[in-house]
Amino acid sequence: MRNPVLLAAFLCSACNVTVTDANESRPAQEEGQSGNDAATQAAIKNAAYDFEIVQEQNPKQPNRILMAQVALDRWGFSPGVLDGKDGMSYKAALRGFQEAHDLPVTGLFDQPTSNMLLEGEARPTTYLVKIPEDFARGPFFNIPRGLNEQASLPALTYRNLMEKLAERFHTTPDALVALNSPTTQVGAGATIRVPAIDNQPVAQIEGDERGWGETLASLGVAKEQPQADHIVVDKSEGLLKVYDADNRMIAQFPVTTGSQHDPLPIGEWTIKGVSRNPDFHYNPDLFWDASSKDEKAVLKPGPNGPVGVVWIDLSKDHYGIHGTPEPQTIGRTESHGCIRLTNWDAARLAQMVKTGVKAKFQA
Repeated sequence: MRNPVLLAAFLCSACNVTVTDANESRPAQEEGQSGNDAATQAAIKNAAYDFEIVQEQNPKQPNRILMAQVALDRWGFSPGVLDGKDGMSYKAALRGFQEAHDLPVTGLFDQPTSNMLLEGEARPTTYLVKIPEDFARGPFFNIPRGLNEQASLPALTYRNLMEKLAERFHTTPDALVALNSPTTQVGAGATIRVPAIDNQPVAQIEGDERGWGETLASLGVAKEQPQADHIVVDKSEGLLKVYDADNRMIAQFPVTTGSQHDPLPIGEWTIKGVSRNPDFHYNPDLFWDASSKDEKAVLKPGPNGPVGVVWIDLSKDHYGIHGTPEPQTIGRTESHGCIRLTNWDAARLAQMVKTGVKAKFQA
């Protein structure tokens, strides 16, 4: 079933984004604000992302592939969108998890892999949840295709509630439709079945003027993540692998890299900084396929912006690692040289890296 709100994938080109390094986090109480006021404001913010789980007397039997996908996502070995479908990203996530945990690398959800992934615990694969009123409020905007037209919007938010829900639970609108009955209503207070991605509190970050703490909560991504020593992007595999100081793989994400016009820049680079919820500075001179009528423009932040919710700047000029407005295209389309991830994977990676981390790009 095709969802009409989904647009064709936007392919990033040699991107020009203002970068601010925002890796350090500190207590978020503003000067002159009492502890009680700060606690009240935090509670109000958290309420928007507090999806109440509805208890089920006869829980639905899980799709086995979706069970594995949800577990892989929890461990940081992303299968991309959680849709219950067997595919390349799912098999790659299984292989990555198996390699990292000294299991036979089969790419199958076999018994040894199941035992390790599920840790002997029958955790839910899906939840029935109530949609918080503030989460459902929006704002929502229709996103035009042209970047100059997008520059007129106050923010590049989600197009509708279904799209916002899909990103919160690491899936797509189509997959949510498939999980629910045709009569399921989507709105404030409504009950909907979703992949079992747990709530995350709004992270308290001093100087968080762009609302990164709320972005993490809106994507179901924890602020605290294992720290990367170096990363490797493999073009042939379509994967970004994260390693710790002992050269142990601690996370893996499917990515889209390069094209014939703008190939992935093979070599060793360094992360220069991380810009969370960045503005996008559009320069048509840097895009080989830009319209001759396009002009330079600044696009406001948002998950439907050309680089999604985060830009990880590289020592290679105009290249970076970033999110995408179309998560279902990751691993299935080309980019213009940059490395694209789903917004939730990009947000998680942003919490794992910092300035100075080495990035190796290989064919």
